[in-house]
Amino acid sequence: MRKSLRLTAAAGVFVILAAACGSDKKEEVKGGGETTASAAETTTTAGGGNDRGNIDGVLTIGALLPQSGDLSAILKSLDTPVQMAIDEINAAGGVNGKDVIVKRADDGTSADVAGTSLDTLLNSDKVDTIIGPASSGTALGILDKVKTAGVVQCSGSNTSAELSTADDGGYYFRTAPADKLQGPALAQVVLADGKKNPAIVTRNDSYGTGFGDALEDAIVNGGAKVAINAAYDPAATDFKADVSKVKAANPDAVILIGFNDDGGKVVKEMIAQGVGPDKIQIYTADGMQGSSFFKGVDEANPAVVKGIKGTAPAAAPAGVTSPFTEAFTAKKIDPIFSSYYYDCTILTALAAQAAGSDDPAKIKDKMLEVSQGGTKCNTYAKCLNALEAGEDIDYDGASGPVDLTDVGEPSNGVYDVWEYDDKGAPGNIKGVEQIKIEG
Repeated sequence: MRKSLRLTAAAGVFVILAAACGSDKKEEVKGGGETTASAAETTTTAGGGNDRGNIDGVLTIGALLPQSGDLSAILKSLDTPVQMAIDEINAAGGVNGKDVIVKRADDGTSADVAGTSLDTLLNSDKVDTIIGPASSGTALGILDKVKTAGVVQCSGSNTSAELSTADDGGYYFRTAPADKLQGPALAQVVLADGKKNPAIVTRNDSYGTGFGDALEDAIVNGGAKVAINAAYDPAATDFKADVSKVKAANPDAVILIGFNDDGGKVVKEMIAQGVGPDKIQIYTADGMQGSSFFKGVDEANPAVVKGIKGTAPAAAPAGVTSPFTEAFTAKKIDPIFSSYYYDCTILTALAAQAAGSDDPAKIKDKMLEVSQGGTKCNTYAKCLNALEAGEDIDYDGASGPVDLTDVGEPSNGVYDVWEYDDKGAPGNIKGVEQIKIEG
């Protein structure tokens, strides 16, 4: 089990999806970018790769993000903060006195695509750390390869609870809170709206079904019933049967947990069957959040998704101060998991600085240490100064305090409550406070 590995790595310090079927209580329902050139173009350094011979003093980061696949619509939201962090790191003097290098590859929102890309990052690009991939299923699908290679991995968007107990050899970390926390947060929104018999419809993978189970538990514990908890095949081309079963359950709301592409197709079919967002309240989460989501439903009509509401890990948690927030807002890019990717990149660089090496085995042993329990700092430059002064540091990130637990993830989650407007744009609902869930 990974927990013992974490505790060994952090001695003396306190320290989401491989496709998975729904649980046996779940009714199975059958149905249904291009990366931008970085501001600092990547370069290649001499040397081999990590324990494969690349401990050369230069921290090389591999950004394994969805240039294609179901999550490609949010590529800029994930990739831009990585580059912003690297620019900030290098402007402050780099890591161990040398500029950080970034290599980019496509995770394809697919374990197969990501596995091939990972081979290139490891064997040709000789990376020391991986930032990404975007989906939990993809992360689970490549986790054995990451562990075997002995390369540090940090994702800012993996939320599957399955990753909390996966055997990663101590090399996997995430800054996004697990869905075991977001499930109760979204349930709070549904129950606060007075819904007593919602339907839960999810992607049939560990992100979707895991989220659905957390939702069902929270809704039932809140005194309501669940009309149906159904999983659909995200690769399907026809979702008529899925929607028909949900409609037949006669719910008073539908909670749909999917990604932009498949989620849009399900909503389109719901509209066709007379249970669209203008007829019944639809709730969702971060996987279906984005200003281009409406295009998968009706490209000519942004208002088609108006009223769909949901939760998402907070883009800027209340009380958190970070220069990143204002700088990223100015770029006018959807802030979907953006602060979490920025924090992953800064954390891995600080861990390498604290380790005095680009050796992944040494970096992983410092990840928890730099996230809590020392002198507080909220920028790479401030943290670097503290480290160079011989101090232990506690990086407080753009996504919050971070404070990684012994399994390499946040113990608490803070969530925005958002809604689509008539222009198909998601925005936080005015007057509704962020929801904080403690693990």
